[in-house]
Amino acid sequence: YIYTNIWFHYNTLYIGALGARVICDNIPGLVNKQRQLCQRHPDIMQSIGEGAKEWIRECQHQFRYHRWNCSTLDRDHTVFGRVMQRSSREAAFVYAISSAGVVYAITRACSQGELKTCNCDPLKRGRAKDSRGEFDWGGCSDNINYGIKFAKAFVDAKERTVKDARALMNLHNNRCGRTAVKRFMKLECKCHGVSGSCTLRTCWLAMSDFRKTGDYLRKKYNGAIEVTVNQDGTGFTVANKDFRKATKNDLVYFENSPDYCLMDKAAGSLGTAGRVCNKSSRGTDGCEVMCCGRGYDTTRVKRITKCECKFKWCCAVECKDCEEAVDIHTCKASKRAEWLDQT
Repeated sequence: YIYTNIWFHYNTLYIGALGARVICDNIPGLVNKQRQLCQRHPDIMQSIGEGAKEWIRECQHQFRYHRWNCSTLDRDHTVFGRVMQRSSREAAFVYAISSAGVVYAITRACSQGELKTCNCDPLKRGRAKDSRGEFDWGGCSDNINYGIKFAKAFVDAKERTVKDARALMNLHNNRCGRTAVKRFMKLECKCHGVSGSCTLRTCWLAMSDFRKTGDYLRKKYNGAIEVTVNQDGTGFTVANKDFRKATKNDLVYFENSPDYCLMDKAAGSLGTAGRVCNKSSRGTDGCEVMCCGRGYDTTRVKRITKCECKFKWCCAVECKDCEEAVDIHTCKASKRAEWLDQT
């Protein structure tokens, strides 16, 4: 089980009637420490639940033009299905982006005053200095260290109940996700002085948009390193000695990915039949790559767009509705029907 199932079972509408203990006891796949944290911090669980949608959207944005598009499965408590059972680079990315999402959601909730156990970063007080000179800490600095600490305690708890290669891989990728959020912390300042002269500055540390974390982890996915566990079972060695060693910031994986071309329940592949592709692209979104050489169907549809827009004084833009015909290309299914439902 992947720990993300909590976010799809923790329905805050029932907390008042059933209590956090009942809710947490009925979430499948949680280990004892996770249940205890869930019961003690229902407000944090709520924040994590709300943040889950954000990181799943980010995952789907990053892979929207690929055969595997980070699709979720309804009524499946593992969220992503059997694709997570393989120790592939896709699994590595999901663990990293979801771990990052937990940090982001908790840290944001702290700053917004939604949690009982944290608020703004208490260490950002007094005076400090950057490349532009001295400034006063003020406003509300995001308490990223609290977010990382709680995310580590909750997310890693499941992996620490077993000592095997996959748990070691998950712990490594979880850490990559947590530190990725902190990497993009930025200093925001407000100027004080005559006519905004900035003779005095009040500054605070804030998280960047989650898209930066998603873009960064996507690059790490592209450069993920295939590894094996070392002899004492405490770290990794590269599977191919011609490649560089994995650092603490690299995503790591053990198994090659399936091609995701055909539906394969055992591999967790939904296939690409019916996926929209770009006829003119030579990239991963192109029909040749997306459809795995099976060909594509073309359907002409009518689309309404805004056109002949004019600025009208003052202050509006008026446009006409124009109808245009566009071709939509979708991947064909395999001619060998028995491939569509492998078990």
